[in-house]
Amino acid sequence: MPAYFVTGTDTDAGKTLVASGLLALARRRGLTTLGLKPVASGSETTPGGLRNSDALALQAHCYPEVNYATVNPHAFAPAIAPHLAARRTGAEIRLADLHDWLSPLLALERDLTLVEGAGGWRVPLNDREDLAGLAVALSLPVILVVGLRLGSISHARLTREAIATDGPRLAGWVGTLVDPGFCCDAAADEALYRDNLATLAHHLPAPCLGVIPRLSAGTPRAMAEAAAEHLELPDAD
Repeated sequence: MPAYFVTGTDTDAGKTLVASGLLALARRRGLTTLGLKPVASGSETTPGGLRNSDALALQAHCYPEVNYATVNPHAFAPAIAPHLAARRTGAEIRLADLHDWLSPLLALERDLTLVEGAGGWRVPLNDREDLAGLAVALSLPVILVVGLRLGSISHARLTREAIATDGPRLAGWVGTLVDPGFCCDAAADEALYRDNLATLAHHLPAPCLGVIPRLSAGTPRAMAEAAAEHLELPDAD
C-alpha cells in the first residue's frame, strides 16, 4: 500500500498542485487513489460547513470517492498557521487524534495514498507537536515539493536535513515554478534554471519526480491534469 506524506519547502510551494497531479496521473493508469489533508487553514463557509480549496482539489481525485470529512477532518477559516487558527476556535489539534484518524484510512490499501501537510515540514500542530510527527509516527516516506524561487536551494537542503533527522525516507522531490520573477525565457535565465535544478539534484538524495512549469490558470481539475503531464509516480519500495 504505497502511501506518502507530501511536504513543501514553504507555504505556497505547490504541494496541492503536485499532490493532485500525482493522483490524476495514478487515475490515468487505472489505480485507486486517496488524497488527504489532515489540517487546513484558509477555509470558506459553505452550507455544508467549512471547506478548503486544497482539500477539495484532493477530494476530486479520490477513487473510489470519499466524503469531505474523510479528506479534511480539521478545517479552519483564518488563513494562518494551523495551531493559531485552532487556538482562535478554542480547539487543539493533537498528533494522537490525527494518528487515529489516518490509521484506518491507510488500511483501505488504495494503490496510491497521499497525505498533504500544511506549509513546510516544521509547521506546529500545538505547543509541543509538529504535523511532521504524523509522517514519523506512521513511517510514511516523504515527497518534497520545492518551490523554485530565490532561496529555494537553501530551503530544500534545510528541509531535507530536517526530514533525515526525524527519520522518514525521502522518496522523491518535485520542482514547481511558482515565482513569476524567477527565471524568465531569456537564454541566461534558462541556464540559471538548469543550474538550479542540477544543484538541487546534487543535494537531494532522492529521484526527481518532475518539474512543473508555469501553468495557465484554470480549474483545479484542469491544473491537476496539466501538472500530471510533467510528473512520474514514485517507486513503491
